[in-house]
Amino acid sequence: MADNSKDIEKWLKLINADGVGPVTFKKILSKCGSIDKALGASAKELSEIDGIGSRTAESILRTRNNFDSSSELELADKLGVEIINFEDEKYPQLLKGIYDPPPVLYIKGTLTKADNMALAIVGARRCSLYGQEQATRLAHLLSSAGFTICSGLARGIDSAAHTGALAAGGRTIAVLGCGLSIVYPEENKKLFEQVSRSGACVSELPLRTEPLGENFPARNRIIAGLSLGTIVVEAGLNSGGLITAKFACEYEREVMAVPGKVDSPLSRGAHQLIKQGAKLVESVADVTDALGYAGESVKEQVVSAARLAEKKMGVTLFDTGRLKLDDGEQAVYDCLNGEPMHIEQIVEESGLQVGSINSALISLQLKGAVKQLPGSFYIKR
Repeated sequence: MADNSKDIEKWLKLINADGVGPVTFKKILSKCGSIDKALGASAKELSEIDGIGSRTAESILRTRNNFDSSSELELADKLGVEIINFEDEKYPQLLKGIYDPPPVLYIKGTLTKADNMALAIVGARRCSLYGQEQATRLAHLLSSAGFTICSGLARGIDSAAHTGALAAGGRTIAVLGCGLSIVYPEENKKLFEQVSRSGACVSELPLRTEPLGENFPARNRIIAGLSLGTIVVEAGLNSGGLITAKFACEYEREVMAVPGKVDSPLSRGAHQLIKQGAKLVESVADVTDALGYAGESVKEQVVSAARLAEKKMGVTLFDTGRLKLDDGEQAVYDCLNGEPMHIEQIVEESGLQVGSINSALISLQLKGAVKQLPGSFYIKR
């Protein structure tokens, strides 16, 4: 059996009543004092709460027992999903501090105290290879340095961020814009399972909720609310990543952005954020500097974790200008220059076996030293 919060079925009934959203729920609970009193409140009592008129009060009264909590709990148990409420000690402290926290959270996986050091990495679904590489690399390095990576499991930048954290053996949280009985997009089913094992997939929505467009802005506020700061990697001017950054700003969390190509439409959102005062991010040091007091308070832990990662990866996380390469990596790196080179050329010039070259290229990409281009071409950064 899942370790659900006490009286969770009652919380589910109220939050699913017509006219009740996160802010209204919070006001009702505060005014009534308990979930039992909230469910038993009269229309008159509800209508006297700030922001709830007589019409909304009648709607709440009429529908507050309509949601089938028993069926929802049975399905949650079958799926291995835990449901917690705002008052549960397991509820994330960072998320609790926002203006409109979800009264109820569905969790597949586990949330831990380590997730108080979460950072969001978000961006375009239709991203470039450059954006994908930067999201993967940055998530890998930050995860290695002790941060939990939070994103939305969407195609593009989100998927790259989760993948980078998983490759580092770190924690990652995916916030879905649908119920946890549905994986969206469908091709991310394997990633969904990996994230659930190495962190958590979470949602505020009932398990059978479809991934409707109207759900995603609210999903983005949860991503921002779970995180100390939000990093935008490639985003058009209408990207959901900018919505997440907007919520982060409203919640007084740090907003950061990775610069892109000046002539790419995918760079406009991130560059606009930088012009408006977002911190330009190239390295782990940039992130801890941007976090200010919060960054200083965890810097010793981050530096310690980063040094361990340096030994494992051979890269200096706090100085992107210095790389530590083994002999194979150095041989491949020295073959490359400012022009794209096909892998067959690298094989010919390096004299190494194809397997060794492939391994070195993957490592060099993670370290940000080499960029892969379409058609098995590579170029030195």
